[in-house]
Amino acid sequence: MAVEVKYVVIREGEEKMSFASKKEADAYDKMLDLAEVLEGVLVNAPVAFDDAQREQMALWLAEQKETLSAVFRSGKLPDPDAAPIKSDTVTDMPTAKRSKVA
Repeated sequence: MAVEVKYVVIREGEEKMSFASKKEADAYDKMLDLAEVLEGVLVNAPVAFDDAQREQMALWLAEQKETLSAVFRSGKLPDPDAAPIKSDTVTDMPTAKRSKVA
């Protein structure tokens, strides 16, 4: 019988994602924290979002943190070969067990 260590990110009593390493789980949890903050910012946006759209946009922006940081620092898009913008970074995580992300 094999023993497997699994790090699970749980939000509001719901399992969001599980990882093989604590580092990946902590990074994902931190990204979800950022998404919550961004969702609060988007409430005051000049564009009207319904709740699901606002949540999805906040999560996407949090996933794009590195690219957006580079844009804010330099005022221009980073080299496309260096940091491509992915539309669904969460499902690209190779060691994560995919589950519904809120």
